[in-house]
Amino acid sequence: MSTQSSTGPIVAASIGVFATGFLAYALYFDHRRRTDPDFRKALKRESKRQAKAAKEEAEAEDVQRRKKIRDLVAEANAEGYPSDPERVEEYFMTEVAEGEKKISDGSVGSDPVDAALCFYKALKVYPNQEDLIHIFDKTVPKASDLPPILDILAQMIAADPSIRIRSSTAGSAASDRGVDD
Repeated sequence: MSTQSSTGPIVAASIGVFATGFLAYALYFDHRRRTDPDFRKALKRESKRQAKAAKEEAEAEDVQRRKKIRDLVAEANAEGYPSDPERVEEYFMTEVAEGEKKISDGSVGSDPVDAALCFYKALKVYPNQEDLIHIFDKTVPKASDLPPILDILAQMIAADPSIRIRSSTAGSAASDRGVDD
């Protein structure tokens, strides 16, 4: 009991000294930040340097992701797609289910490109690709905590010259009425 009662005040004093030291440093830093123009300039320079580094890193990641998307599209096209109607239907359903699974079970958080690739492969075998894109637009989740799967899919479509999609909504409205462009 005597050792426990003698360590309690020591621990309390140590915590008090640490808290006081931290508070003193915070007050010193705040005072220096407010009054020293050179220190403020140095803080701004450091902030700008960090923002520039973050921007360059994001651009490098974007370039790397675009290259990965192009490579995956080329690889998927090289593998080929089924042509038999029963195999096409089975392939389509498998790829859509796999893409939905990757989104719903959270595995897409690590790499959303994999889920988008599943939807891309389904799109390649679907007879009316424009309609499927509209279906994906309505059914693929767009929560803020999920990566932009449809944006990645759009990059995949742009990387594949064999997919012809009209971007105008007027064109799709005309096709809905049975009018050709």
